[in-house]
Amino acid sequence: MSDGALSQAEIDALLSGGSSGGGGAAPTNGNGAKVIEGFLTSTVDSLSSNLSMMTGGTVTFSAPVVKSTDRDTFLGELPDTVTAIKIDFTAGFPGEHCFLMPEEFAKGIASLMNKEENITLDEMAMSVIGEVVSQISGTLITALTNKTGNKSIAVNPPEAANLPKAAAALPATMAVAAYKINLGEAEHTVWEVFGPAVSTGIIQALSSTPSGGSAGAGMGIPPLSSMGGMVGGQGSIMSGVNATTPNMQSVQFPNLNSTMTPHEQGNIGLLMDVFMEMTVELGRTRKLIKEILLMGEGTIIELDKLAGEPVDILVNHKLIAKGEVVVIDENFGVRVTEIVSPAERMPNMS
Repeated sequence: MSDGALSQAEIDALLSGGSSGGGGAAPTNGNGAKVIEGFLTSTVDSLSSNLSMMTGGTVTFSAPVVKSTDRDTFLGELPDTVTAIKIDFTAGFPGEHCFLMPEEFAKGIASLMNKEENITLDEMAMSVIGEVVSQISGTLITALTNKTGNKSIAVNPPEAANLPKAAAALPATMAVAAYKINLGEAEHTVWEVFGPAVSTGIIQALSSTPSGGSAGAGMGIPPLSSMGGMVGGQGSIMSGVNATTPNMQSVQFPNLNSTMTPHEQGNIGLLMDVFMEMTVELGRTRKLIKEILLMGEGTIIELDKLAGEPVDILVNHKLIAKGEVVVIDENFGVRVTEIVSPAERMPNMS
């Protein structure tokens, strides 16, 4: 009994535009690999622009080459050590999805983002690289949504690690897009890996969207003309009551939750270099002008804080956390002991 995974023959057939011999017919409008390749090629200008803006340098993506391969063959094409960023699709086209890049490229991107030379791929650098890949995935998801009309596409948060290529979590069979990326004067190859379920779903969704037609066609979404016809029928039934009943269609509203899309998560990178004023407040008190004028050396001012009570940590004069005063060598510092909840912060936002 099949476990639901596509065999090598099935994924090869799908990407070549033929029949999978039991897995169902592949898209009929051409080579499957070319479908993915054409879609990714349409995003390279946006990817180049977004990454150049994020890094402050010149990053240029070339049109990728997409092919079907297996794990062993693909490992033979990789350098011994790679930076792998796992960012699986969770909805829309759920399945395995990741990026692989040479160490040198990962260091170059992290250096541009952090404005630091000779960077090491530590935890902070991995976080920065994950943010870059989140931005890339956000661009791809936006383009996929526009092309297919599927608004449910989502991915997991990125998980980045620098490791031997044999330790990379890769599917047995996959579709691989190889990008040539210019980072300043150096050119590197970066690979985007799509698991069988993801590549199959994307090919089918893109192939079922007719040229010049509705983006939702082929995905169970009726064209607007047919929806208008249904409403028109209702209007004719009610013509005796209201002969001018307008055509209507249902609206689907997004869920009201606090989860950001990958594209929104990627945009936070644009704010990373913005300076904020952070202050630590020991306490406050109110004095009359005459009392302030009487102050001199040795005057003791009593504050509204008890001894040992946490101090307030403010960003741009807004309370965000509480902490305790510590001494580091010969300098004062503050250890964060509590993050103020959003409910407590809201009254201070006005």
